[in-house]
Amino acid sequence: RFQIQRGKTDPTGYKSLGDCFRTIFQREGLLGFYKGIFPPILAETPKRAVKFFTFEQYKKLLGYASLPPGLAFAVAGLGSGLTEAVVVNPFEVVKVTLQANRNAFTEQPSSFVQAQQIIKTDGLGFQGLNKGLTATLGRHGVFNMVYFGFYFNVKNILPVNKDSNLEFLRKFGIGLVSGTIASIINIPFDVAKSRIQGPQPVPGEIKYRTCFKTMATVYKEEG
Repeated sequence: RFQIQRGKTDPTGYKSLGDCFRTIFQREGLLGFYKGIFPPILAETPKRAVKFFTFEQYKKLLGYASLPPGLAFAVAGLGSGLTEAVVVNPFEVVKVTLQANRNAFTEQPSSFVQAQQIIKTDGLGFQGLNKGLTATLGRHGVFNMVYFGFYFNVKNILPVNKDSNLEFLRKFGIGLVSGTIASIINIPFDVAKSRIQGPQPVPGEIKYRTCFKTMATVYKEEG
């Protein structure tokens, strides 16, 4: 919701995270927090399979290029993220459309009905079920590049601990830091994706059209 609202001038905008939670709970009930959850659940298994399988394949291919291991991990992560994005983008379009709906959970269409409506109105292309693909490519590509690159490089630098508990904490800490840094770097792509896939400010007029133009518009208008 924060990503699709348009700054302080948005009449339906939220004042803070707490205000967002209170408003959704009051107007849409507890289930309002779970709008659009079905598409990510459907996408989760193939997404993870594609992410890790393609990462390993790209890593093997890059082994023939004699790249330094640190760079190979990052490039393989980028490749796996770009491949993953192609798989998940249609699910993201449906998810964002459902989450942008401010009706009560029981009043909005199901995921399948929403997908059918999108296909019927706008088709399967870049204005329909694959809207915002470039921004999704950026989001997943950048995230996986930073995450895998940072995780495997730092994991190889920090010594393995013989104590199983400390070794778990070592890997957990590296994963936590990797995910945090990757999220901070890729969030502009995520905001651009949500603006493109979400409702436009003026019905019938497309304001947020492409990834980098959307970023430039958000920066210019909202900082």
